[in-house]
Amino acid sequence: MFKSSIKDLNINFIGKGEVKGMLFQQLLFNDKAYLYSVTDIEHGTVHYEIFEKRINTRFNCVSYPTSYAFGSWAWTYANLQSATRMFRYVTVKIKKKNN
Repeated sequence: MFKSSIKDLNINFIGKGEVKGMLFQQLLFNDKAYLYSVTDIEHGTVHYEIFEKRINTRFNCVSYPTSYAFGSWAWTYANLQSATRMFRYVTVKIKKKNN
């Protein structure tokens, strides 16, 4: 049986819906997690979002978290240093959980 490949997240994109007006730029990723910078286009403010890689089996793609995921499997940080630290932590945590 042929298994199609999973569609990954876009590297850069403009938000829609609840994140309309935000520019998302992928900074880091691996097989367990992602780190994006998020820029408010109108105000120029930047924050960082880290989240576990989750596969949406219905649409055969990686899903970007909605606001409900934050605090559970996604996190927001105001500075890149803290965001990078959390990205590394999430990666190690998931690898340990899967072993």
